[in-house]
Amino acid sequence: MRVFGKWLGRALIALILAAAVVGFWKREEIMRLMAVNSLFSAEKIVQNFSHMDAAFLTTPVSRGDGPVTPLPRGEDLTLPPETADWIKARSVTSLLVMQDGKIRFEDYYLGTTADDRRISWSVAKSYLSALLGVLVADGVIESLDDPVVKYAPKLKGSAYEAASIRNVLNMASGVTFDEDYLDYDSDIKRMGRVIALGGALDDFTASFTESFAAPGEVWQYVSIDTHVIGMVVRGATGRDIPGLLSEKIVAPLGLEQDGLYITDGDGVAFVLGGLNFTTRDFARFGQMILQNGQYEGEQVVPAQWIAESTVASAPTQPGQIGYGYQWWIPVGAQPGQFLARGVYGQYIYFDQSRGLLIVTTGADRLFKEPGVSQANIAMFRSIAQNL
Repeated sequence: MRVFGKWLGRALIALILAAAVVGFWKREEIMRLMAVNSLFSAEKIVQNFSHMDAAFLTTPVSRGDGPVTPLPRGEDLTLPPETADWIKARSVTSLLVMQDGKIRFEDYYLGTTADDRRISWSVAKSYLSALLGVLVADGVIESLDDPVVKYAPKLKGSAYEAASIRNVLNMASGVTFDEDYLDYDSDIKRMGRVIALGGALDDFTASFTESFAAPGEVWQYVSIDTHVIGMVVRGATGRDIPGLLSEKIVAPLGLEQDGLYITDGDGVAFVLGGLNFTTRDFARFGQMILQNGQYEGEQVVPAQWIAESTVASAPTQPGQIGYGYQWWIPVGAQPGQFLARGVYGQYIYFDQSRGLLIVTTGADRLFKEPGVSQANIAMFRSIAQNL
């Protein structure tokens, strides 16, 4: 009995030591996972969204070495009376309104400042669309109707094998993916844990083998489609996306700060939602898009791509919000009215006929409630009509 007791004691000590060694070895991953689990908590969400590098691996998106492009000030804009209530209800952290290339309104809320690099979430998808448009124009990618596996062979045997680049641009891959942000066990939540623990997003994407529809038949917003676009870009160019985005899109804009991309454990950029920029630097990108891809005399993105990518081309249902190539087109939109949108209240709204650009960042934990998205778009339209 005494021998057994000694053996048990030694075994327990060995287990404790082993746990301590594993805990030390995986300390960073454990800390990131803990940070991710509290990322959206009411008391931390505003702070977290300005400091995503505390929860995830990140890599810089260089602004380049050119001078900062000034954003001139125009006549101060009086916002509609209901704007103050909307800002409070939607936990807006910044609001910037530009018209004809001049700032007409800019303010920051909930303790944020103009220097905060805010997480874009799915606004990042529209940046990737712009980059893809440049590569298509350069002939690096031959056709949007090429199968994705031509450039991303790792996806052979997955649910993406039959999908074209156009299908994933339109969020019409037909791949079964649970996008429920409020369900701990959903695919989108599992993806977050893969990133936090240093896993590989390419492997995660290739693991999906089930489809609910043939490619191109049905529109269903699944963020994993955007990661496939990233795989296509990397496969076609042999380069990482932060470097490409910096060279082709970001450097010509004269940003105030370098950006940040969240990455996985392989250093692969989280292209479907991991970009971080200041509000003014989001506005510089938006102004380039508003001007049909031109900025400071340089054609950054082909005008034809801007026109093609920002119209409703996905197979959405009648009365449903439209979707282009990683851009949203609101119900009832006039030509030149479209937007980039991210969860928790991130928007870049465009009205080209008015020369109008609206950028908002937010920490809206109620963003999924019925009618919130429509109310946000109605607010943007009200601001536009108040010009």
